Amino acid sequence: MSAAQWRKAMNSGAVAAVGRSMSTQTTRAAQPAIEAPPDAYAHSDAPRWLKYLWRTLSPRHVIVGAFVLLFPFVASPFLTFQIGAQSLALGLIALSLTFLGGYGGMVSLAQMTVAGIAGYVVAILGTSGSADISLNWPWWIVIPFAVSIATASSVFVGWLSVRTEGIYTIMITLAIGVAFYYLALQNYSVFNGFQGFQKVYPPTVFGIDWRSPLPFYFLVLFWSVAGYLLVKYLIRTPFGIAMQGIRDNPRRMNSLGYHVNAHRVAAYAVAGLIAAVGGVLMVWYNGLITPGSVSTSWLINILVIAVIGGMKHPIGPFIGAIVFVLLQNFAIDLIDRERYNLVIGGVFLAAVLFSPDGLLGLWSRRQARLKASPRAGQSISSTMRSPHLEPNRRRQP
Repeated sequence: MSAAQWRKAMNSGAVAAVGRSMSTQTTRAAQPAIEAPPDAYAHSDAPRWLKYLWRTLSPRHVIVGAFVLLFPFVASPFLTFQIGAQSLALGLIALSLTFLGGYGGMVSLAQMTVAGIAGYVVAILGTSGSADISLNWPWWIVIPFAVSIATASSVFVGWLSVRTEGIYTIMITLAIGVAFYYLALQNYSVFNGFQGFQKVYPPTVFGIDWRSPLPFYFLVLFWSVAGYLLVKYLIRTPFGIAMQGIRDNPRRMNSLGYHVNAHRVAAYAVAGLIAAVGGVLMVWYNGLITPGSVSTSWLINILVIAVIGGMKHPIGPFIGAIVFVLLQNFAIDLIDRERYNLVIGGVFLAAVLFSPDGLLGLWSRRQARLKASPRAGQSISSTMRSPHLEPNRRRQP
C-alpha cells in the first residue's frame, strides 16, 4: 500500500469515526435526560446523623430491628442472656476484625487481646472478688480508662504491624496476643496469675441491675447497634473509601498522596475502640476474666466468627457469632464435649471452601440468581419473538 492510499484510508476512517460520534451525540441529545430522584431529606432541618439513618434504613432493617427488640420478651432468660447477649458481645468484637480485614485488608488476630485488655482494666481499676488487687474506682471513671487504654494498645499493635502484609501481619498480631496471654498468666501482682479476677459485675445504675438477663441484653444490643452504625457510616466517608482503596492497591493510593500507614493505624484505632467496648461487655457477661479469656483459642475463635458470617458487610460478624454460640451451647447434645472444636473447625472449613464470603455470600448469590432468572426468561422470550428468527413465517402470504 502506497503512502497516498494509507492516508486516504486513515482519513476515511477518521471521518467515519467522527460521523459515528456525532450521530451518537445527536441520539443522546434526542433522548430525554434521566434525572436522579430528589432527596426528600435535603431541605430538612434534622441532624446529619438522623438524615443518614433515614437514607440507609430499609424494610429488612425494620424487620431485624423488630425481631431483636421483641426477642427477649418471648424467649426464656437462658436464651436471652446465654444466646442473645453473648452473640451480640462476641459479634461486636468480631466486627472490629471485619472492619480491619474486610475494608482495610488487614487480618489481625489481636482483637480479642485488645478486648481482654479492656476487661482486665475494668477488673483491676474497678471492683472484683480480688479486693486486695482491685482499686475499687467508680464505674464512670473505670469504663473510660478501660476503653482508652485498650484503644491505645490497638494503636500500638497497628503501629507494629502496618508495615507488613498478608501472613506477616497475621503472625505479628498472633505473637502479640500470645505474649499478652503469658504476661497475664505469669504475673500475679497485677493480673493475679492464672486465677484472674472473679465477680466482675456491671454496676447498678438508675436502680437497674444490669446483670439481669433483660437489662443486660438491651445494654449489649445498644452498643452493638452503635458499633454497626459506626462502621456503616465510616465506610462511606472519605476515610473509609480511602481505606478500601488502600486495601485494593496501596501503591497507587500512596502515589496519589495518601499516607497509607497513617490510614492503617487510624483503622486500628477505630477497631480497637469497637473491640474495647466488646471486651467490657464480655467481662460483665462472664463475671470474670482469666488468661483463658485471651488464650490462643479465643484469638482464633474471633477469626472463625468473622469468616463464617462474612467479612464484606458489618452484619456478618453478628450472624457468625449467632452460629458460633448456638454450636457452642447445643452441639454438645449431639456429640461429645471434647469434639466441639472439631465441629467448629468443620463449619469453618466448609465456609472457606464453599463460600469464601461466609453465610452472607451464600445469601447474596441466591439473591443474584433470583434476580437473574426473570431477566433470563424475558431475554429468551424476546429472542423467540424476534422477526429474524421467523423468516419463513413472514414470507407466507
